[in-house]
Amino acid sequence: MSATAQRAAQPAPAEAADDAIIRVRGLVNSFGSQIVHENLDLDVRRGEILGVVGGSGTGKSVLMRSIIGLQHPVAGSIEVFGEPATEREESDAKDIRRRWGVLFQNGALFSTLTVAENVQVPIREFYPAIDQPLLDEIASYKIVATGLPPETSCKFPSELSGGMRKRAGLARALALDPELLFLDEPTAGLDPIGAAAFDNLIRSLKDLLGLTVFLITHDLDTLYAICDRVAVLADKRVVAVGTIPELLALDHPWIQEYFRGPRGRAAEDSAEQAASRKATPAMGDDRDKTD
Repeated sequence: MSATAQRAAQPAPAEAADDAIIRVRGLVNSFGSQIVHENLDLDVRRGEILGVVGGSGTGKSVLMRSIIGLQHPVAGSIEVFGEPATEREESDAKDIRRRWGVLFQNGALFSTLTVAENVQVPIREFYPAIDQPLLDEIASYKIVATGLPPETSCKFPSELSGGMRKRAGLARALALDPELLFLDEPTAGLDPIGAAAFDNLIRSLKDLLGLTVFLITHDLDTLYAICDRVAVLADKRVVAVGTIPELLALDHPWIQEYFRGPRGRAAEDSAEQAASRKATPAMGDDRDKTD
């Protein structure tokens, strides 16, 4: 492994992370005597899609919950948008929370509300003075923006497929036009075609809206398709952060097993084939310009 690859794949020190929209330092999380995270450091750069991977029990969701304030760490510091994200007054915390959106596993929609009403929940929380016609208009726009048909607005979650529920949950996460988007296993349970379509949607929305995306996933195809960098959780901390080629240059056993295993090789081959198709000119593009 080259020294350049080794440096690139390590968590960035605080002084080198001026573009960090999320900065975690020395994080400790535990449940009773079980220590989940110990001295965990991580930076998420503004404008990137950061994939977060790790084996079962490494605390990927716990890390996300710590950042968004649903899990109180034992020790360490978390900054979001350059501001401390822990130990804040409720009014100050709301100012930060309205700048991010969260898609939890399986969408986490309210079953007794329609899709439109689900999308309106965060708007009502942060902007209670907005009247109903505008609420309906905003919800309709967000629903269509996530690829759902307009008539989905009046349906209940139980009337939707799994993929549609995830898109509805994404519409709710985008309700406040956030700068930062948290996604927890967004393609879990989807068939390969549906997962690829969701990946493309996330990349398109990221580019269109200028989002920063914190993405927890087990989906190797997702990592190859849309992630700018990947953070690896193991040994109770982030052991490496980098592009997939940079991670492949490391000799950590879990990283090698994960990316070099059969599924990892299949995802790599698929990504290479997709890149080759994209780079190949369409038939007729190379016609003689003198014709």
